[in-house]
Amino acid sequence: MFYLDTYVIPVKKNRLDEYKTMSKLSAQVWLDHGALFYTEALADDVSLGDLTSYYKSVDLKDDEVLVTGFAVYKNKEDRDRIKKEVMDDDRMKKMDFDNAPFDMQRMYWGGFSSITALGGIEQPKL
Repeated sequence: MFYLDTYVIPVKKNRLDEYKTMSKLSAQVWLDHGALFYTEALADDVSLGDLTSYYKSVDLKDDEVLVTGFAVYKNKEDRDRIKKEVMDDDRMKKMDFDNAPFDMQRMYWGGFSSITALGGIEQPKL
């Protein structure tokens, strides 16, 4: 099975184009270092929820939009190696995270081992 990194982040609506540019560069960097797949998506059909919700998880403001994304790897060892390489990549180091179009303090993420994997990504031979 695969290993996934996933995250949810609030992005300023008026800086969404800037974020999309960062997203495309990030995707390329992750793929260049060996991720099998990388995607980001805007929330457009997400309920608010009574007790919990994606929106509440990041304390989404009226001037923000919710973005989620994930990267797929062969396994956790590849993920750990790729993540280190990505953070050391000059293209990532040039990004101005102090003036980012999102609030990193309200971002959350985590790594997950897959339990089901079907679809267009060929499963690695283990």
